Amino acid sequence: MTAAAVCAHIPEPMDLPLDTGPAASDAMDAGEMPYRLRRPARQTVPLVFASPHSGRVYPLSFVASARLDALALRRSEDSFVDELFAAAPEHGAPLLAASFPRVFCDVNREPWELDPGMFEGPLPSWVNTASPRVGAGLGTIARVVASGEPVYRHKLSFAEAEDRIRRHWQPYHAALAALIAETRAEFGCCLLIDCHSMPTHPAQAANPPDFVLGDAHGTACAPRATRLAEAALQELGYRVRRNDPYAGGYVTRHYGRPREGVHALQVEVARPLYMDEARIERLPRMEALRRDLTRLIEGLAGTDWSFLR
Repeated sequence: MTAAAVCAHIPEPMDLPLDTGPAASDAMDAGEMPYRLRRPARQTVPLVFASPHSGRVYPLSFVASARLDALALRRSEDSFVDELFAAAPEHGAPLLAASFPRVFCDVNREPWELDPGMFEGPLPSWVNTASPRVGAGLGTIARVVASGEPVYRHKLSFAEAEDRIRRHWQPYHAALAALIAETRAEFGCCLLIDCHSMPTHPAQAANPPDFVLGDAHGTACAPRATRLAEAALQELGYRVRRNDPYAGGYVTRHYGRPREGVHALQVEVARPLYMDEARIERLPRMEALRRDLTRLIEGLAGTDWSFLR
């Protein structure tokens, strides 16, 4: 079965298609991986960039099971974030990006955070059914999109969740763990920059941050590294906040182990800086933001990170 046969490309009234491609096909052929990995010609810095939520390849079977249209499904994406950080390989750092969407399988969750109310029968006893994320409907397989609307027309089988996790979650994390291990072996340390975007928050309308840096309140990343990233963004003219309201998800907390020389910093970019949130379209000013983030990457690449060891 070809990828074109199993992945959706559905034009919407606002010309908003669901992208096609082999990475999130229902039956992955040998060699087809659910992520895109761009490596530099030679890695020269102890940095790894990752974009876990910018994937937009939607399997047809998933689209058929959803009660939402393409626009509503895409509201959970960190749209275009992989494009914003695309310069990482040019400055000596690999860039890993999931191809499949967050609403299909969320790699910034534990592998088995599942809502029992979504499934036809009982779940295995070892599944985490009680986390706050599951309670909010945003487990590894999401029950709702970011706007709170239910995703599915009917209940799922556990086999469906297991298939997504084994074919998408696990390969993504295997690739990420390998990049971190390679980087630490080569440089004695690794700084993972986990790249996300954040929606407009009504409570912050008066003075919204442009960026939120999450280091799990200093437990996932050396404070000095967080300060360096914060200062670099502030020098570019942006308002930066730490850990509020995003202190870091599963990726940050799982991989950030400063005592072992592995540090993880979550970077949340405010969507109004570069995209129309309602239409999920790039704005003309996205290019200016991309240039600024290239300058950020260049500055981070030129930093002496030996203190992270």
